[in-house]
Amino acid sequence: MTTTTETLVAPAPRQRRLRTEIPGPASRALQERRTAAVAAGVSSILPAHITSAGGGLLTDADGNVLIDFGSGIAVTNVGHSAPEVVDRVRRQACLFTHTCFMVTPYEGYVEVCEALAELTPGDHAKKSVLFNSGAEAVENAVKIARAATGRQAVVVFDHAYHGRTNLTMALTAKSVPYKHGFGPFAPEVYRVPGSYPYRDGLSGPEAARIAIDRIEKQIGGDQVAAVVIEPIQGEGGFIEPAPGFLPALSAWCSENGVVFVADEVQTGFCRTGDWFASSREGVVPDLIATAKGIAAGLPLSAVTGRAELLDAVGAGGLGGTYGGNPIACAAALGSIETMRSSDLVSSARRVENLVLPRLRALAAETGVIGDVRGRGAMLAAEFVRAGTGNDAVPDADLTKRVAAACHALGVVVLTCGTYGNVIRLLPPVSLSDELLDEGLSVLEHAVRTEVRK
Repeated sequence: MTTTTETLVAPAPRQRRLRTEIPGPASRALQERRTAAVAAGVSSILPAHITSAGGGLLTDADGNVLIDFGSGIAVTNVGHSAPEVVDRVRRQACLFTHTCFMVTPYEGYVEVCEALAELTPGDHAKKSVLFNSGAEAVENAVKIARAATGRQAVVVFDHAYHGRTNLTMALTAKSVPYKHGFGPFAPEVYRVPGSYPYRDGLSGPEAARIAIDRIEKQIGGDQVAAVVIEPIQGEGGFIEPAPGFLPALSAWCSENGVVFVADEVQTGFCRTGDWFASSREGVVPDLIATAKGIAAGLPLSAVTGRAELLDAVGAGGLGGTYGGNPIACAAALGSIETMRSSDLVSSARRVENLVLPRLRALAAETGVIGDVRGRGAMLAAEFVRAGTGNDAVPDADLTKRVAAACHALGVVVLTCGTYGNVIRLLPPVSLSDELLDEGLSVLEHAVRTEVRK
């Protein structure tokens, strides 16, 4: 008998359901095995062990069904098991799982690079190289920029997060848990102030002038190979720069022969209501690093950019054994097709229009949310101590309690921010209005309950 995908997957649940406390006994038993076998340095936000997922819902080992407002950290933009992705992966796995593109190439890798050339900002000639993770993509973007310019210095920003490799730890701002105890780090990395409208009160052009002045005075524009920036900062707190900040930086880079690198690992692939967040203000990066949402959960990342920059690296200078694995490429092509056919750009804007008014009303009601921000299905609330006024003292403890209360009620939310005081919402872009509404109601209940304590 032929086994089909349908016979392997149980019917997906349609609503949140709590059968036990979270985590329940089956998850706790699995957690004991995990503790014995998995390195302690790998943490999990919610130790509910998942057995299946679909439609924006996660089913754990105890039969609890959770609403997913995390998407595996902005990965499952098209959902956890989109049919087009599953079908393409299954078909590719039946053909071959690996040859190494550097040994014998295959069409899937080429097709992904062609799609990236079409989708990323700008109409100039573009090429791509594929890797496994966002950190690999960012690190290789720096390598490309250094090779192309003959310069060494790399500029990054306060609150930035770029990865966990040695170089990307140097690019990342926050010490604990990402950098503490892991140095020394790569040299020739320089950090300057970014744009944090809620806390600096500056317009985009004003914040850009400060950053550029710091670069010119402390480094020298003719020494900089690349400026690396997240169009909306992710782990640092979902910080959206003030309008005009990114265009001013991009223009300065063009004037000074500096490669402008957009780290769109978290913001890419319809997440922010555009295919790429850089597009909102018409910014065209020289190089763009992507990962996460590109392949719906399979390990794939890319650096895409100006053809002359990619070709500045000699043959053999870029690559990796698993980079552009054929199954991951199949998943990416299925994911991109799903984004197009389902118009996930419009879906992300729908999520924004549903969520932001609710969060702003909650902020006005409770007085403990200092700022509500974000775009598309990448949204956040920054928690501060009530009554601190313009000082806006971060309240990491309340943030942690609210997140824990949501988890106990079956809604997966994530925290972030340099001060640990931001709850970020990253639902699958395709999540239904009904589940969005229910998840938000749980979040509202959790905030009101914890404020009263």
